[in-house]
Amino acid sequence: MHIGLIGGIGPAATVVYYQRLCARMRQLEAHEHEVYDLPQTTDEHGSIYEHCLRALNRACTVGVHGLPLIGTGDWNDGFSRVGAEGKGESVWLAWFLITTLRNFAIRADAHGDPGKALRFRSRADDYVAAAESHGWDGHWYRRAYFDDGTPLGSASSDECRIDAIAQSWSVISGAALFGRQQQAMRAMDRQLVREDARLIMLLTPPFDKGAQDPGYIKGYLPGVRENGAQYTHAALWAVMATAMSGDNNRAFALYQMINPLTHSDSVQAIETYKVEPYVVAADVYTAKGHVGRGGWTWYTGSASWMYRVGLEQLLGFTREGDVLRINPRVPDAWPEFGISYRFGNAVYDITVKQPSLVQKRGARVLIDGVEQKSSAIPLVDDGQRHAVVVQPAA
Repeated sequence: MHIGLIGGIGPAATVVYYQRLCARMRQLEAHEHEVYDLPQTTDEHGSIYEHCLRALNRACTVGVHGLPLIGTGDWNDGFSRVGAEGKGESVWLAWFLITTLRNFAIRADAHGDPGKALRFRSRADDYVAAAESHGWDGHWYRRAYFDDGTPLGSASSDECRIDAIAQSWSVISGAALFGRQQQAMRAMDRQLVREDARLIMLLTPPFDKGAQDPGYIKGYLPGVRENGAQYTHAALWAVMATAMSGDNNRAFALYQMINPLTHSDSVQAIETYKVEPYVVAADVYTAKGHVGRGGWTWYTGSASWMYRVGLEQLLGFTREGDVLRINPRVPDAWPEFGISYRFGNAVYDITVKQPSLVQKRGARVLIDGVEQKSSAIPLVDDGQRHAVVVQPAA
C-alpha cells in the first residue's frame, strides 16, 4: 500500500490576535430554542486563546447527573428535543469535553495560565466521575438523558438501545475504565456492525413509534441517515476506537467496510450501493428494501475523517512540529507499506517494514542509509528526496 501526502511548508505562523469585528446577537428568550435574526457587529476583539476559553466556559454545563446539558442537540443535532427544556444531559458530550478540556489545559499551562489549566482538569475529572456513575448501563454506555430523566441508549430503551459514539468516545477520550471500554466496544461491534451489508450503524433500533420524542431525527424513516443507518462520520470513530483498543485486524476490516471501493466490486454491489464508488457517502441505509444503499455523497465531514483515521490511526503517521513518528496499527499480515510525504520542497519516501513488529518492539529508523538515534524522523526542508526505512527495533 502506498499513499501520497502533501505536507506543510514549515511551522505555521501563530495567529496572535483576531483583527476582524465580532458579531453579536441577543440572548434567546426562555421560550426560544432558536431565532433567525440579523447579527450586529461590535468592536469587541479577542485572541484565539480567549475565544477558546469562552467556548469551553459556555460548553461546560452540569445537569442533575453531573453530565453536560445536551440542549437542542450535541454532535447529533437530530436530538433536538432530548434536552429542549434545559435539563437533558449528554454522556457523549462528557467524553468529548473531557478530551477537549485536558488537551486545552496543556495550552493554558503553556500560555502561563495555570489556574485555568487546573480548573479545566478538575472539570474533566468531574465529568469522568459522572459518566462512570450515571453513564454506564451495565454492558455499554448510555447516550444521554431526556429532560424527564429517562435514559437514552440504554438496555431499557425501546428505541436507540445502543448508540455508537458513546462507546467509541469512551476509548478515544482515554477516560473510561479500561474494562468498561472493552465491554462497550464488544457491545458496539456485536449490535451495530452489519456484516451482511458491510456497514456500521449509528444506533439501533431506529426511532419509529416509541413514546419518547428525541427530535427531528425521528422525522427520518427508520434506517435512513442518523436514524439507524450508517452515519459514516460516526462509523469512522468506531474504526478509530477499535484501532486504539489494539485490535488492528478488526479495525482494518471495519475500515474496509466503509471504503466505497469495496461497495462496487461486483455488478450486484453496484446495484445495491447505487452511488459513486470513488467518494465517501455521508450515510448508508439500513431501511427495508434499501439496505446498503449510499446517500449524500461528496460529504467532506466523512471524507476528512476517513483520511485521518486511515493515515493517523491505521498507518500511525503523526507529525509533531518538524518531526514525524510512525506507530502503525495495520493488520498482522501486512509485510510493509509506504508513504510519500512532501515537506516544503523536500520529499520523504518512507517504507515501513514488518509493521506489526514495529508496533510491538518499537522502531529503528534509517534515513538515506544512516541509522537515527531515536525512532523519530526529523524533517528538513532542503529540497532533497530522502529514503526512509522504518523497521522493527532489535
